[in-house]
Amino acid sequence: MPVQAQVSFGSGDASPMGRERIRLLEAVAQAGSISGAARSIGITYKAAWDAIDAVNNVFGRPLVSAQAGGKRGGGAIVTADGMRVIQTFHRLEAELARTFQTLAPELSGTGVSATHLMWSLLMRTSARNALRCTVIAVIEGLVNAEILLELAEGTVLTAVITQDSARDLDLRAGREAVALIKSSFVILAPVNEVGRTSARNRIEGTVSRREDGGVNTEIVLDIGSGKTLTAVITTTSASELGLGVGDRALALIDAAHVILAVD
Repeated sequence: MPVQAQVSFGSGDASPMGRERIRLLEAVAQAGSISGAARSIGITYKAAWDAIDAVNNVFGRPLVSAQAGGKRGGGAIVTADGMRVIQTFHRLEAELARTFQTLAPELSGTGVSATHLMWSLLMRTSARNALRCTVIAVIEGLVNAEILLELAEGTVLTAVITQDSARDLDLRAGREAVALIKSSFVILAPVNEVGRTSARNRIEGTVSRREDGGVNTEIVLDIGSGKTLTAVITTTSASELGLGVGDRALALIDAAHVILAVD
């Protein structure tokens, strides 16, 4: 597959802004309304509003100025700042594409795709666990979607996200995604001491490393396929569990605590 470079803008805790949201800004500029822009690019009115809010949050000032409908009808315009962002985005994307195409031949012998390699190198996240998975199935509900992912051979990870997020990420069977899981969200237990639980994910592994601190302890599980899962629990809990290197343990993770990202 030909490699394409993509740009995204981010700020603080706000959601990153990439090509799809630039496309939404361009649709707003053309249609003159949020509803018209949503129809033209095939998303819901709510998803368009959520994306506009996220875009404005990234830059701290409005890129879209919108007025709710009424007797005179609603409308929206892309501000001067918004138009400059659109232009800058396309210039950055073009420059990055030229640079990336120059580097791509040097990456061809790495054993992984150039896209995955560059994305993995450039991604920065506060989540201790960033695990590449393959989507097995997407089960749609009224509001949320359940995403089943192959985490390791024979191990399935489940994430529950909104329908809008699933569509925005274009999640489908066979697509690769990265699961982000904070280490504090991983609950540990000895394999044979777990009864019934509401945690959707039960991932078995072998303790490969344990580092005790004054308050917290970090325990790393080898879950197979060259992947590890890290949990941070209190040192008191770690002592009570008695888990040491080589012991089998079960990691319990709520499906709502799994965040998904795509290339």
